[in-house]
Amino acid sequence: MEAFTKCSGCGKILYSVEFEQNDRVCLHCGKHHRLGARRRIEITFDPGSFEEHDADVASSDPLCFPQYKEKYESAMAKTGMKEGVLSGVASIDGNEASVAVADFSFMGGSMGNAVGEKIARTLDRACQLRIPCIVFCSSGGARMQEGLFSLMTLPKTTASVHRCRESGIPYISVFTDPTMAGVLASYASIADVILAEPGAMVGFAGMRVSKQAGVSKVPDDFQTSEFAFRSGMIDKIVHRKEIRPVLSVLLKSLGAKCYAG
Repeated sequence: MEAFTKCSGCGKILYSVEFEQNDRVCLHCGKHHRLGARRRIEITFDPGSFEEHDADVASSDPLCFPQYKEKYESAMAKTGMKEGVLSGVASIDGNEASVAVADFSFMGGSMGNAVGEKIARTLDRACQLRIPCIVFCSSGGARMQEGLFSLMTLPKTTASVHRCRESGIPYISVFTDPTMAGVLASYASIADVILAEPGAMVGFAGMRVSKQAGVSKVPDDFQTSEFAFRSGMIDKIVHRKEIRPVLSVLLKSLGAKCYAG
C-alpha cells in the first residue's frame, strides 16, 4: 500500500493508513471513495455473521466474446472473487438479513448472467427464510460481453423483487458510487427503502452519452445521489459511518413484518 493517497474530491494528499481507517472517506471534504465488497461487509454487519451463499456461481463466455476470458480471469485475480457480487446471510445487531454486496473493482461491477443470478437468489432467499433483504449496489450497468444474456437479468431480478413484495418481505437497496444503467433500471430502484451514500453517481446514461444526445442544461449535481434525493427517488442519504445504525433500525422495524406475514 502506498504511504499517501490523493483524494479525488478535493485533491488533498491523505495518509493512506488514516484514509483506510476512516473507511475510505476523505477526512477533509467527506468524499466517499469506492469500497470493496469484503471491507463493506466487515464494517456493516456483525463480526463473523456473514455466511456466504452461491459462491460457486460464476459467468461463462456464452458469446465467445474477444478477450472476455482474459479480463474475467484478471478481475478474479485482482479481487479474489469469482464474480462482482458477494451474497449470503448476515446480521446487524442480531437481526438477520439476506444480503448482496457489489464490488465495482470486479469489471466495473457489471451485471452479467452470474451477477443477476446471485441477486435473484439473494431476494428469493429472503422470501424462503422470511427475513429482510439488503443489496448494496455498485455498477456501471449490464456486462456488454454477455449481450442479451446480461440484459435478461433485468426482468429476472425485477421478478424476484416482485415475489418479495407479494410475500411481504422488506427489501432495502443502498446506492453506492456508481449505481447506473441496467442495475438502476431493474432491482436497484424498486426497493421498499432506498438509501444512498453522499456523492454517489446515480443515473441511467453517463454524462458523455448525455452530452452526445444534446442534454446540456443540467444542474451541477446532476446524476448524483443528492440530485436523485431532491427528485424523490432516494429516501435518505446516509454517511458511510451511519449506514450500519440506520440499517439496524430498519431491520428492527421492518423485520417484524416478515414474521407477521
